[in-house]
Amino acid sequence: MDNAKIKEILNSLTLEQKASLCSGADFWHTKKIDGKDIPVIMMSDGPHGLRKMYESSTNPNNSIEAVCFPAACALACSYDKELLNELGKALGNECQSEGVAVLLGPGANIKRSPLCGRNFEYFSEDPYLASQMAASYIKGVQSMGVGVSLKHFAANNQESRRLSVSARIDERTLREIYLSAFEYAVKEAKPQTIMCSYNKINGEYSSQNKRLLTDILRDEWGFDGMVVSDWGAVDDRVKGVKAGLDLEMPASMGKNDKRIVDAVKSGELDEKDLDRVAERVLRLIYTGDENRQYAAKWDKDKDRELARKIESQCIVLLKNDKKLLPLKSDKKIAFIGEFAAKPRFQGGGSSHINVTQVLSAVDAAKDYSQDITYAQGYRTDKDESDKALLNEAVKVAEESDIAVIFAGLPDSFESEGYDRKHMRMPDCQLELIDKITEVNKNTVIVLHNGAPIEMPFADKAKAIVECYLGGEMIGGAQCDILFGKVNPSGKLPETFPKKLSDNPSYLNFPGEGDVVDYSEGIFVGYRYYEKKQMPVLFPFGHGLSYTDFEYSNITLSAEEIGQKDILTVTVTVKNTGKYDGKETVELYVRDTHSSVARPEKELKGFEKVFLKAGESKRVVFKLDWRAFAYFNTSINDWYVEYGQFDILVGASSQDIRQSACVYVESDNVIPMKFTLDSLGGEVLSFPEGRKIFGDVLSRVNLGFDSNQTGENAELAMQSMFNDMPLHAMVSFVNDESITRELLYKMVDDLNKAALEYAKK
Repeated sequence: MDNAKIKEILNSLTLEQKASLCSGADFWHTKKIDGKDIPVIMMSDGPHGLRKMYESSTNPNNSIEAVCFPAACALACSYDKELLNELGKALGNECQSEGVAVLLGPGANIKRSPLCGRNFEYFSEDPYLASQMAASYIKGVQSMGVGVSLKHFAANNQESRRLSVSARIDERTLREIYLSAFEYAVKEAKPQTIMCSYNKINGEYSSQNKRLLTDILRDEWGFDGMVVSDWGAVDDRVKGVKAGLDLEMPASMGKNDKRIVDAVKSGELDEKDLDRVAERVLRLIYTGDENRQYAAKWDKDKDRELARKIESQCIVLLKNDKKLLPLKSDKKIAFIGEFAAKPRFQGGGSSHINVTQVLSAVDAAKDYSQDITYAQGYRTDKDESDKALLNEAVKVAEESDIAVIFAGLPDSFESEGYDRKHMRMPDCQLELIDKITEVNKNTVIVLHNGAPIEMPFADKAKAIVECYLGGEMIGGAQCDILFGKVNPSGKLPETFPKKLSDNPSYLNFPGEGDVVDYSEGIFVGYRYYEKKQMPVLFPFGHGLSYTDFEYSNITLSAEEIGQKDILTVTVTVKNTGKYDGKETVELYVRDTHSSVARPEKELKGFEKVFLKAGESKRVVFKLDWRAFAYFNTSINDWYVEYGQFDILVGASSQDIRQSACVYVESDNVIPMKFTLDSLGGEVLSFPEGRKIFGDVLSRVNLGFDSNQTGENAELAMQSMFNDMPLHAMVSFVNDESITRELLYKMVDDLNKAALEYAKK
């Protein structure tokens, strides 16, 4: 429906009817307006499956039987935009079949701490990777005529006090890390809705944060869709309307509708603000209704096979000493651990999918070998060793050529609603691993978890396979990888630190009271570990294969580029091993001489390429000016500093194979602003500063007496002079004419010169 028709409908509504549109009818539906032929649409939880409530039920947790795909923590390991698009199309088709107009997902929040209980729903610690994954998912879903709700906007990085905590974040960090994860997805994929988060940002709830919901999201990024609250996130509904929060979910039983009406009548709220949000709600409703396709019931078996294929592309081979994997069918193999028979494949909370079939590794392995013995080894319902189960597992391992232990975090360790207290696995599982590795040196650990864990067994196991939460077909995908039907190609979307205290947020998570300080700033994840030169367990982007890849011949399209230019980077990748396989080629950018603190490198591109054994391909990247920029708070915009940048291409953040450099010219010169607090060194670094202040500064006498002589004395004097503010010249220049008034005039002349310089 065109905008003119929607405005006509809006103008026909009473004040009360417009206010009524701005909250849900129940947990999942928009409101029906009496006497008006306005459709009702349904939303449903995602993001890795359809959690649609039965129409006959009043319990939001009583959902239809659906297919559980891998969670975002696993999906991001694929580094595969086409795969995320394919998943999105499948989910969109399911929504069409079930009459769902908006799927609530994906989650693009940053993994600030490995302890966040909802990390399994989020993609990465890196905003570029998160935004790329989110955009591909959104495009897939919305290509099927179904809207998405990109969430949780913004800085929802913990579950502790999530409805009241205020994230205290400086502007540069907010822009470069936490908003950047959403920005590309909004601009590129154009989600129909954005879901605001529960928390406050710098003291203001996201649901009533005008700067967030209007100034940045709409005015800067061009978002023209609808903003919906997270369920129960509304604080002050009238402030929310003013800020740009369109739809409150779930229903507030008319209480907030009345609050809106009263505010308009009293003059507290301009009815034009209400019209804006009501119009956006109407636009979403009619878009959802017009895109309704009434598709036939979806094929669950087909989607289960897709879930298996997707997870097989997400599993990460962390370690493979002596090439123990892939497993050989003629070996006697032990599958040990309750997760081998009853895998943990999804997280807890609002994304929990009601599944009817779960394929375990024990069942899937029957297609590969008849010589596999299973031992439970531990129980997931309590964290204490069961001696009988432990002894049985040790005996089975002793009698086998290879022991494969299926381990990880049980449901009780991580879920929406609370944060983890530590990064450890259950003690009973760690004891099992210790016992098994003592009696069988050919041990493989297969992990099920939604976030990083500490691995005291990393040196004991010959192979480690990270599966994350891989959906209901996880067992099939695990066996496809373990037995070599599929060559592993997943890469870590986050760093695995050696221990929790290594994490940059460790001292400020989850905060004190209702405030959490993001004191680590932009140094989140690998940005921090690399800047600190801190060893990690497994680095960002790490993932092995059954084959080997060789990188060579990096070329750049130019040696120097301007702000409007696109830099093309190409590199040759060759499969030098015996197996066909996929490799994710990662591109990082490093500013070699920045005047501000910047990470050692930042991910700015990745491409996944399939190569047959012996095959070579050229991989191409395109970089625009934002790949080189940082957010400059003095101009409140992205800024590229002229200078040399390194282009680094490799297999992980710590496995760089090829490098080249480019000079980047900036069109935007920031005018230098001088005051009496400006330092001597700053002034003399500017040509006009040397002209205006050079003579006076040369007469400064700091009264510095030192035993040092020659170059050392001169260096000490120069260092003190460089750090001396201009106002101190009144005291350190023996000349009565050097007054504060004169210095003010000289600084004014200097600022005029700086402004002219910037214009040139």
